[in-house]
Amino acid sequence: MQMTDTRDIKCDPATVFAALISPEVLKECVPGAQEVSGTPEDGFEATVVQKVGPVKATFKGQVVVSDIVPGQSLTLSGEGKGGAAGFAKGGAKVTLEAIPEGTRLTYDVEAKVGGKLAQLGSRIIDGFAKKMADQFFSRFQEVLEGPADDGDEPEAVKKGWLARVTGR
Repeated sequence: MQMTDTRDIKCDPATVFAALISPEVLKECVPGAQEVSGTPEDGFEATVVQKVGPVKATFKGQVVVSDIVPGQSLTLSGEGKGGAAGFAKGGAKVTLEAIPEGTRLTYDVEAKVGGKLAQLGSRIIDGFAKKMADQFFSRFQEVLEGPADDGDEPEAVKKGWLARVTGR
């Protein structure tokens, strides 16, 4: 399964890049993440609980960050084992481009599954993988920019990740 998409984020490329390699941000953005630890240099370890069709599993795995060009691009590659449910592995090539509004983030994702998960059929798996990627990058954008403006919250509450971390 392969997919490509683009998102425009209202932050500079350096901030977006820093968030992509932050275990705290990854834990907040990966759907079902229970734990994310590690560093970009040594790789990350993650525990993620997900339900795909009738199969619910806890995946434990590693994510390696490679091809790092600070502020511009990186590749995330990972593999998780979900016991009897099987395994999932894949990667994402992420590129960042400065635009007047902030940063254009483009991602190319490739995912593969095996075991019981593979028996669910490609339609279910492809739909699930697309949903997971959409949820991750939607949440990632929200963490960086702050919640969407619905007019009800005071401006002080609408802080993105950078503002919360730096106090700005």
